Order: sequence, then C-alpha cells, then structure tokens
Amino acid sequence: MKNLTADQIRQLNMYSIYTEQPERPLFTLQSLLDPKQTEHVLTTVQAISDSPNRTVAASYFMRRLGMFIAMQFSNLAMYDEIWNGQHNRLVFGAKEEYGKLAVSMFAVEEDWRTVDDEERRDVFRRILVEVCGAVIQQIRTVASISPLTLWENIFGFLLWQYHVLLANPATEYEARADLDMLKDDALWNGIAPSSLFATYLKGNEPSALLNTKVRTTCCFSKDVPGLIQCGFCPLR
Repeated sequence: MKNLTADQIRQLNMYSIYTEQPERPLFTLQSLLDPKQTEHVLTTVQAISDSPNRTVAASYFMRRLGMFIAMQFSNLAMYDEIWNGQHNRLVFGAKEEYGKLAVSMFAVEEDWRTVDDEERRDVFRRILVEVCGAVIQQIRTVASISPLTLWENIFGFLLWQYHVLLANPATEYEARADLDMLKDDALWNGIAPSSLFATYLKGNEPSALLNTKVRTTCCFSKDVPGLIQCGFCPLR
C-alpha cells in the first residue's frame, strides 16, 4: 500500500483523478471492456458530456482516459510508481469541473505501487496493451471512429508531460529513458508495425511541437458543449 503525498494527490486532481469515492459513480474500466456493457457505457458518456453523437462521445472519453495514461507515465518518471489496481477499481464518475459535469476518474491510494527497473518495460507494455489498446479496440465495436484519433487523444497529454519532465533536471534522465522506450518499435509489437508515438512526434522533441498542428486527426473537442478546439488540431 502506498500513502500518496499531498503533492501527488494535487497532481492527480489536476488530471481529473481523485482518490475519494465518487458521489455519482457511473461505471468502471471493467464495465467499459465488457462487450455486454460497452454500448451502455458510451451512451452514459454521451449523456454526461452532452456530446452530439457516439463518435464525439468516444473521443471525449478517450481524452479523459488519456489524462490517466499520462499520469501513469508521469508517475513512473517522477516517483517510479504506477497505479496497479484491477480494472474494476478504476471508477468513472460524474463530477462538476469548471461549472460543468464531466466524466472524472477515481482510484484509491492503496492501488499505487513501486516499479523496479527490471520490470519497467513490462509495465509499459501492460499500459499500452491492456489499457490503451484494449479500450480503443472495444470502443470501436460500438462507435465509428478512427483508432488513430483515439491514440492521438492519449499522445497529446503525453507530449505535454514529457515537455515538462524533460525540462526538469530532477526528472530529465528518467523521462528521456522512458521517452526512448515509447519510441522503440519493438515495444509496440502486436499493437502496430512501428511506434505510434514516434510517428506522432515525427522526429521532434516534445517541446518543439507545443501549439503546433501535430495531430493528423481532429479530436472533436470543438463539438462538445463547453469545450474548445484543441491546440493541436489539424483543422486550425
């Protein structure tokens, strides 16, 4: 069991991740991955986000989950820790953020653990395969949306995180090693022919891509009431 510091909890909250129980629980990650429940889950996301259709709702959800994924890689670089709970212990709930209901994430502190150096690559693979890849594949069974759009929804948050981590001398070394791992084609074996994140970066440093049209697909945030067009949109 890990006792998260006040600073760690503050950082989680910045990414719409909370360690208390949700007042309005909606579903779990396990529910989303259950073929019998996926459609209902996405309908719930559409209702809470006020998205105009299921495609926009799917993209909205993946942007929310993208914050959780970015938190995982950030925790690895900063603390050598990850959230290691079962899928039924990552709860999504309706929470008011900036005056509007949002689909937020709730995870208990006891599910964080320390990661040893020798298992780091395996942890990366599990995040990419068992969370990112599995969720993208399942969402696309009930929504017509490009897998690249969903991957890019994750990458936008990773881009910012590695910009911050690489600029900090305290995390630069670990962040560089982790970034190199994410750009390694072998890590993506079975997911894609080559590293999707390396393709996204196009040989650039994360900092060089801030406020650029780095995306090749639109995330539809402009179509969600209360949100605006993202800074990476190719349609700008």
